[in-house]
Amino acid sequence: MSNLTPDELRRYARHLAIPEFGIEGQRKLKAARVLCIGAGGLGSPITMYLAAAGIGRLGLVDPDVVEVTNLQRQILFGQKDLGRKKLDAARERLLDINPHLDVQIYPERFSAENAMRIAAGYDVIIDGTDNFPTRYLSNDVAVWLKKPNVYGSILRFDGQVGVFAPHLGAPCYRCMCPQPPPPGLVPSCAEGGVLGVLPGLIGTMQALESIKLITGIGQPLLGKLLHLDTLSMRFRTLTLRRDPDCPVCGSHPTITQPIDYEDFCGIPKSPAASPDLPAMTVHELKELRDAGDDHFLLDVREPHEQSICRIEGATLIPLGELENRTNELPKDKRILVHCKSGGRSARAVSRLRELGFNDVWNISGGIIAWAREIDSSMSEY
Repeated sequence: MSNLTPDELRRYARHLAIPEFGIEGQRKLKAARVLCIGAGGLGSPITMYLAAAGIGRLGLVDPDVVEVTNLQRQILFGQKDLGRKKLDAARERLLDINPHLDVQIYPERFSAENAMRIAAGYDVIIDGTDNFPTRYLSNDVAVWLKKPNVYGSILRFDGQVGVFAPHLGAPCYRCMCPQPPPPGLVPSCAEGGVLGVLPGLIGTMQALESIKLITGIGQPLLGKLLHLDTLSMRFRTLTLRRDPDCPVCGSHPTITQPIDYEDFCGIPKSPAASPDLPAMTVHELKELRDAGDDHFLLDVREPHEQSICRIEGATLIPLGELENRTNELPKDKRILVHCKSGGRSARAVSRLRELGFNDVWNISGGIIAWAREIDSSMSEY
């Protein structure tokens, strides 16, 4: 393990004063390499606290740029960072917190093609993602590489934290969730919302669990899932067990290398751009409306989303209710479907076509594209 410089001894003085932690614990942090997948709501507190704590090398994976909707919870970024690549802004902020930090950035999507290469050089993998394909991928890679997977998830007012590590006797994520939920059943944070302070709470706990794993202090959440309900401020700890038939960490694994995780999670490949899925731009929609075209505009978002902004004349039927409410749709009109950005509406169009509605079109880019390209007075979210 690396020795600490005089500046580091001063910087980490409050750590060194803890008898159970001391200089050996700090040296272990300096020698550690941690990979955080996602630099958003969870990734912000995770990386900032690990940087301040003295982690030696911190890897970040995220392909996105900073948007104004991030600033409500992604405390890595500020107004000056709008439009910048997240990882460029993150590296600058983290090195300002601790110039001794070695920051490695991967401004790309964590995928079946690059996951093993990226993760191989790290001791701990932290899941700061918000989608199921990446969650299963990060779990599988952690199992194969024998790395602890520090898991966290957030939605609205609730969050969860756990540590998956079969090589340490704990279950993996697949033992807890063998199959992903059907597409559209569990909303993303963008669709369902998240209280801004919640990722701060959960991400901080993920950072804490990583420090415990690295230094050997305390009892990490191995085989445990901590659930937090912020409205009642109630914590519940659930015990998880390994599944001997788990396809990744079980006695006879059947998944031994990366698979098609989008397909596994039932997510169509680029549904909005599918050549057999009728779609139109927001400009084409406006032309139809200006011309008085007799069509049915269907909004498949959630009611709270429509309360923020809506296209005049649209009928709201949330995606999760659509299949049971097709009797409310006309058979003799063209149906134009929109959501926030085009993903849910594409799934709606695909399903309606399967149910016999032939003249159904997806509005590419959804209401966000309408706000940006057609009606600048409309609120975005």
